[in-house]
Amino acid sequence: MNQKIDRILGTYTSGKKGPLLFVSGGIHGNEPSGVQAIQRVFNQLERDQPDITGTVVGVCGNQKALNNDARYIDEDLNRAWIEENIKSVKKDTSEKKEMFEIIEVLEDHPLANFTKRYFLDCHTTSSASLPYISVQEVNDNDAWAHQFPPYIIRGFSDIVYGCIDHYLSRIGITGFVFEGGQHESAEAVENHEGIIWLALEKACKLDLKSLSDYPKPVTSLKNRQKEQKTFEIQHRFGLKDEDSFKMQPGYENFQHIKKGELLAELNGKEVYSEWDAYIFMPLYQDQGNDGFFVIKEV
Repeated sequence: MNQKIDRILGTYTSGKKGPLLFVSGGIHGNEPSGVQAIQRVFNQLERDQPDITGTVVGVCGNQKALNNDARYIDEDLNRAWIEENIKSVKKDTSEKKEMFEIIEVLEDHPLANFTKRYFLDCHTTSSASLPYISVQEVNDNDAWAHQFPPYIIRGFSDIVYGCIDHYLSRIGITGFVFEGGQHESAEAVENHEGIIWLALEKACKLDLKSLSDYPKPVTSLKNRQKEQKTFEIQHRFGLKDEDSFKMQPGYENFQHIKKGELLAELNGKEVYSEWDAYIFMPLYQDQGNDGFFVIKEV
């Protein structure tokens, strides 16, 4: 993003006791749209001063990686949130330093000060995609996620360990990850802004009609998916660091795939589909250890 980005992007409250809404963006440094959307929302909150219950805090994820337009510096920040790392308190990588700074923000907003704590973690994908929610089936996360219009994926954090939502759920905060669309797309910023406004409406009782301008991204997000669908992950096609992997071009999230279909090339060998299902998160970037996922509708 090539600008100085503060850890706390914004804090807003009307002084009424209520929940905490913790919104994070840029956990991956090549996914700036969440940060941009958070900044837009806080600009309007400060301008309009609407009435809410509780507090909303916007947090920047991987500051250094965002400023370098890189996914990460030393390791994937969205794989670092494992118990071993947190217990060790070691800050031996750039991402661990960032992780502990984010944890400090959470510790400054303990549950004792709020009626409940919610989180919303904003991400984007390397391939074109409809916006969707990724939810871990613990606490009341799934019931909360189903109050929002986008497609829902269950089980991603159960397969890919060390994500921030895994940690937040583990410490009892209710929430989900929201994937707004492809990394560089304008729609991703709009979708992120829309989901933040909806979270404020549902968690903090914000009357969206009380704003000077009703947020157009809310309407756009609702119109993008006319019906909610829920999917579960069937298979992860994982990669080793030394693997050479290339997806076949043109795959998008939620695209139907057939058994026997050529999907990718791994170390010079063709990879064919073993499933009649849907493809999810096909890898179209240099960094990452997840080639693709296979999902089914439930």
